Amino acid sequence: MFKTLKNAWSIPDLRRKILFTLMIIIVFRFGSVIPVPFLNTTALKGLMSTVNETGSALSYLDMLSGGAFANATLFAMSVTPYINSSIIMQLLTVAIPPLERLAKEGEEGRKKIATMTRYVAVALGLIQGLAYYFYLRNSSYQGTPIAKYTSGWEQVFSAVIIVMVFTAGTALMMWLGEQINQFGIGNGISILLFAGIVARLPSTANQLGRYLQAANQDPASYGQYYFLVPLFVVIFLGVIWVIVFMNDAEHRIPIQYAKRVVGRKMYGGQSSHIPIKVSMSGVMPIIFASSILSIPSTIQLFLGNRVTTGFWKSFFDAFSTTGWIYSILYFLLIIMFAYFYLQIQYNPLEMANNLRQNNGTIPGIRPGKPTADYIAKILAKVTLIGALFLAFIALLPIVFGAAANMHNLSMGGTSILIVVGVALETVKQLESQMMMRHYKGFLD
Repeated sequence: MFKTLKNAWSIPDLRRKILFTLMIIIVFRFGSVIPVPFLNTTALKGLMSTVNETGSALSYLDMLSGGAFANATLFAMSVTPYINSSIIMQLLTVAIPPLERLAKEGEEGRKKIATMTRYVAVALGLIQGLAYYFYLRNSSYQGTPIAKYTSGWEQVFSAVIIVMVFTAGTALMMWLGEQINQFGIGNGISILLFAGIVARLPSTANQLGRYLQAANQDPASYGQYYFLVPLFVVIFLGVIWVIVFMNDAEHRIPIQYAKRVVGRKMYGGQSSHIPIKVSMSGVMPIIFASSILSIPSTIQLFLGNRVTTGFWKSFFDAFSTTGWIYSILYFLLIIMFAYFYLQIQYNPLEMANNLRQNNGTIPGIRPGKPTADYIAKILAKVTLIGALFLAFIALLPIVFGAAANMHNLSMGGTSILIVVGVALETVKQLESQMMMRHYKGFLD
């Protein structure tokens, strides 16, 4: 990867794109530390330090925003509204025939869907910003209210300003991502998400340092951290290696094309394959599963200290990130959403029809429905392997945290998957652009 970056830097055109991408990332990080007005930032930091230990949806949003959410800054909403909007539009494209026809109209249709996605993202950013404001207005830390104004016209004015700043930050982040798509390297939204998560690495390193410091001060009580902290680093590097290996893993379905004569020329007769990626759904099943399982802890967060005993306390404790019910449901939901995403992305019957139209067959399998059934069976097996891989990556930090009593580390399985996936995809794009620029012309 470093060799690819070095070679890309030597090409002036790619160097300009890399510098432009870095400039956008710097702008993004500046926006991530500019707080919105009319909030008590000291009380807010104290409140969010306790929230991040609950595993609620708010801590998940804070992880994706690189700490901007906890500090209620300009980019507090991060790219979450755009990601949710893209998922919604993708599902609606499958479910609503007019949108499906629009998606098949080529470039013009994709532009219209992209425009609708932006509008939906701004609307989601407005709703999310409004919900976040109401949470901050009703919250306090050690008796100090988070919002400076909680009554009168000052409250209305400050509420409008805060929500509008959050919504404007959502729109600005979409624009920054599109600028990277047009003038930079990689997928813009993914790059910003990557930058936000990487910004949490110093926090993780600082927390590991605190564990070692505690071990130095009291070896009798915390001496196990001399072993657990290096073990965490080794597991972290091992997970990265596994993700890199599985990212390129694929199952190839062999295809044989029949010979056919068109005019005086003969076409076909060659062998090929259909590549089926093992991790075809990427990190989406984990995002879906964690979003659903964070709902109970988020409800508990809004209820505050009103639920302290009885059935509901046991219910909320079971759905905490340290509960065994949470881990079991997390595993099952990841498997379920992996197969759900498979149904959206692949249509075995359509694949079989395309093969028949191009005179292609799978050796030993009859064309038509037998081919569709065979492809569906292969997809189901490959999806199961990919889903088990995702579940392993997602549950490993939870199991390690529970066993080692190290729950407040900010780098989880979702974070590592996103970071490694975006890095690999960006390097591949750099390699393809370098290959295109070094391709010999007709007169060379």
